Amino acid sequence: MNASLDHVSINVSNAQVSFQFYRKFLGFLGYYIVKESVDSVGFRKDGSDIWVNETHPDHKKEGFHRKRTGLNHLAFKVDTREAVDQFHKDFLQAQGIPTLYNTPKPFPEYTPNYYAVFFEDPDRIKLEVLFR
Repeated sequence: MNASLDHVSINVSNAQVSFQFYRKFLGFLGYYIVKESVDSVGFRKDGSDIWVNETHPDHKKEGFHRKRTGLNHLAFKVDTREAVDQFHKDFLQAQGIPTLYNTPKPFPEYTPNYYAVFFEDPDRIKLEVLFR
């Protein structure tokens, strides 16, 4: 069987804030919008979609935390280590978005040549841009 990731769906607490964040972030990475409504926006690149949806009010009570069961983080692979640094400078620093773990930096404990920057979306969902 040949399988690949078709889509990921992310629920966010505030559509207005998070949609703006993801339009900028995913647009910077080359994703384009395929569909948008008041409570959902879909992005596509290379045949994979990322859907960002506003959480239904009945399910907003606890909020997100990556240490609970469920999604820990999303990682986006780029072609070079320099592309990670460029993303850090041209997107994260330009937007005033702080990084996690004093990144970008190498993570040889993951795999040789692993280099990444970690940060969070407005709901504190951890995101990563990496090269390896």
